Amino acid sequence: MAKKHLPTCLIFLVFLGFFSSSHVNAAAIKQEIPANAEFFNTKTRYQDADPFLRENILAINVSAVKPPAPACIPIHLTAIIRHGTRFPTAGNVEKIAILDKLVKSEAKGDLSYLPELKAWKNWYTQETAGHLTAAGRGDQIHLAKRLVKTFPTLLTKSNLLNKRVKFITSSVSRCINSTLAFQQGLKESLSIPDNEEFKYTVNDTLMRFFASCERLLVTVLNNKEAVVQVTLFEEGPEMSKVHQRLSDQLQIPYANITLGSVEAAYYLCAYEFSILGLVTPWCKLFDRAEAQVMDYAGDLGLYWKRGYGHEVNYMSSCVLFHNLFNRLETSINQFKSGQPVSEVVNVQVGHAETLIPLMTLLGLFKGKISLDANNFAENLHRPFNCSKNVPFAANLMAALWSCPDGFRLQFRVNENPVALPGLSYSPLYEEVKKLYADLLQGCNEEEVCRMSN
Repeated sequence: MAKKHLPTCLIFLVFLGFFSSSHVNAAAIKQEIPANAEFFNTKTRYQDADPFLRENILAINVSAVKPPAPACIPIHLTAIIRHGTRFPTAGNVEKIAILDKLVKSEAKGDLSYLPELKAWKNWYTQETAGHLTAAGRGDQIHLAKRLVKTFPTLLTKSNLLNKRVKFITSSVSRCINSTLAFQQGLKESLSIPDNEEFKYTVNDTLMRFFASCERLLVTVLNNKEAVVQVTLFEEGPEMSKVHQRLSDQLQIPYANITLGSVEAAYYLCAYEFSILGLVTPWCKLFDRAEAQVMDYAGDLGLYWKRGYGHEVNYMSSCVLFHNLFNRLETSINQFKSGQPVSEVVNVQVGHAETLIPLMTLLGLFKGKISLDANNFAENLHRPFNCSKNVPFAANLMAALWSCPDGFRLQFRVNENPVALPGLSYSPLYEEVKKLYADLLQGCNEEEVCRMSN
């Protein structure tokens, strides 16, 4: 187990080292919120997707966590959670290095904060690429503590010690360390000693189904034609305008600034803020309108690679869908027979690519029009908005309740209730089964992911 703790320890040292570094401007260490914080796509902080938590990260929005009716009692909770705040992945670390070198060598002019951009020290390394940060560990600790308050009869000391709370995780270190951090939050809330260890199961079939779905890989992820709308938008007027303004501000020839450098410049503001809480000069390079363009570009890619753009994107999550509903059925059968529910809580930690397909399969955040290269303006207020729906530590929860009129099922996204298509916020479980009858019988991930001969 010690080996799996290593990335978090390493990151904590990097975090401390950063604050002791001479390149941090003391005046910049403020609890400010960047003007574009709501448009950081999947790099968004959890509390910026739900500003209710900005003042108090442990606050509970009582109006959002009500049971279906006062007499209802919770009997099971499944929480599918994205890992917490992470360092940039390897590809983005490389883009940041290229941008940093470009600004230092070619940027010029009288931009008031140009000296700060040139003096900025690139501290992102391949060694920590993609790993969980100290802030990401906090994301999970805080989420666990809020859920203890929200479901006090399910997340109990007794249920934890008696192994009625189960943990499943992706094999990727940021997910394993997020799981450990979530467990730490439970321990702190329930006064469980630190040396008490809870087991977790690594299951990539569930949490990384997208990585082993051959049809998805061949027909979408490795097929430029499948994501042509993304390419068209990147080459279109909105992105070109953002690209040109960045070139003008830094006085670097347009041709010398790649799309990767534009993305790196934009998301550096997000990384510095989400990881360290700093509002740096990188945040000044893009105004609100440009941030909306960058956010749409991110959503467009996820829409066509993970969401509604292609059926295989979301049908590949059938395995996770069936895993959830089989557990709900088991919980109901045990409860009805008078047995203790063997698994009162199941915590599953994965990725944005885990959550988006499943949310899409459930019909959430669909919107009236598709996302494509030519309807940016029409989609400014789109439901398929990953800054709001899939920030760091995003979660999809299914809470099963026993009520006087039957079993009811609540879905919550980021702890807030969502209505399934055509249903109320707390429908009868039988109504949910009718809604998804075809999927419950015909959603077969092996058939979905097999390439036809």
